[in-house]
Amino acid sequence: MAIVLFLKGKQAGYTALVGSVLTLTVSIILTFHYHNQDWVVEDFNHSWIPSFGINLHFGIDGISLILVLLTTLLTPIIIFSSLQSEKQNSNILYSLILLMQAGMLGAFLAKDAFLFYVSYEVALIPIYFICGMWGGENRIAVTLKFFIYTLAGSLFMLVAIIYLYLQTPGNHTFEISEFYKLSLTTSQQTFIFWGFFLAFAVKIPIFPFHSWQPSTYTTAPTAGTMLLAGIMLKMGLYGLIRFVLPVCPAAVAEWNTLAIALCICGIIYGSVIAMRQNDLKTLIAFSSLAHVGLIAAGIFSMNTQGIQGALLQMFNHGVNAVALFFLIDLLERRSGTRLMNAFGGIASVEKQLAVVFAIVMLGSVGLPLTNGFVGEFLLLFGVYNWNMWEALLAGLTIILGAVYMLRLYRHVFFGEISEASRSISPMTLTEKIISYKLVLLILILGILPNLILNISESSVNNLLQMISNHSNIAGI
Repeated sequence: MAIVLFLKGKQAGYTALVGSVLTLTVSIILTFHYHNQDWVVEDFNHSWIPSFGINLHFGIDGISLILVLLTTLLTPIIIFSSLQSEKQNSNILYSLILLMQAGMLGAFLAKDAFLFYVSYEVALIPIYFICGMWGGENRIAVTLKFFIYTLAGSLFMLVAIIYLYLQTPGNHTFEISEFYKLSLTTSQQTFIFWGFFLAFAVKIPIFPFHSWQPSTYTTAPTAGTMLLAGIMLKMGLYGLIRFVLPVCPAAVAEWNTLAIALCICGIIYGSVIAMRQNDLKTLIAFSSLAHVGLIAAGIFSMNTQGIQGALLQMFNHGVNAVALFFLIDLLERRSGTRLMNAFGGIASVEKQLAVVFAIVMLGSVGLPLTNGFVGEFLLLFGVYNWNMWEALLAGLTIILGAVYMLRLYRHVFFGEISEASRSISPMTLTEKIISYKLVLLILILGILPNLILNISESSVNNLLQMISNHSNIAGI
């Protein structure tokens, strides 16, 4: 990261790309050994601020490994795609991307709650500058709104973490594993639940804490939108699994009906608004709101199917969102617009692009044999096991998703050829490499979802067993 900052132009980009690919290589080796269970991952634990019981404690399990793999997989793709266009102060851009990757990896690997909070906030700083420096119209106002929203939400989390720290016995500690051992009353758990929920609901976002998202996704440069939708929002979903479920299961049992209802509101609201959009980027932003609403609902169902489906769909959503924003950016760079009604008949001009977009679109709507199908099935199954009526409402995401995505595809790729569509030139070699990799991931994970599910299975079972033990002790 520091080296990239002192380089210029494409040299900075390629250096950042090499660094991100090396990080991806390490995560793939780690995943391979984790799959084969022939290597024990040791924690890194070093005293940081001993007077307050704060440690640089990093570790990994099946839940965090999925998010680490997603982060390291998408970062080089985002950097590679950014090399397609010249940007002013590109060395700063690529340094910020690497800093953001470091913050997100720190959050996914942290086993100390204070370290998690610091990493969580560190990831926020680069995206603020990425959006503010390279964003579109009104970028300063939009970025400031995003920053205030997420920073204010994080303060609730900080209060909850400090409260848990003060409940630990003896010499207080921020170790997350010690938080799991606390015997908290229902009222205490409710306080903790809302502290974490408000913070993570803003980050994900969950309705009605979403108002920063559409404008930020639309205004941010494509690299920033990819980072936000593909990876950053997963920190909020991960936080629900890592903190909310195991620390305050009684409060979750009391409030998850409301939480799932808010998630369903987000699914329906996001889908309906997406159907009304003409700006392709804004359409995908509202689509993302609907998809993450279903993922959060699966987490709050507190069963194996819901949580496993959430982890799988977090990975799938990251891949699909990055692919969609990449393809929309490809259209905008060639035509100078991303308005749906400006296009038409692209399938007659560029059949290869039409096929790639179709596969990505079908993965997003959850067609069988694409990555979105198994994830959505498990999520709906998990919500159904919690409440049949809420599952039926959540299932609207499939119908409404098909409506707005097929509408998009029909307007852009079929019909008469518009002037904007005539300007669409064939994909370059670099664009083909990126597109084919993402399409391959969509198809492979649609056929072999166990590549992801097997990673998290034992960790999810341990999590649910911990929740069950706490519930039995509390008499829930």
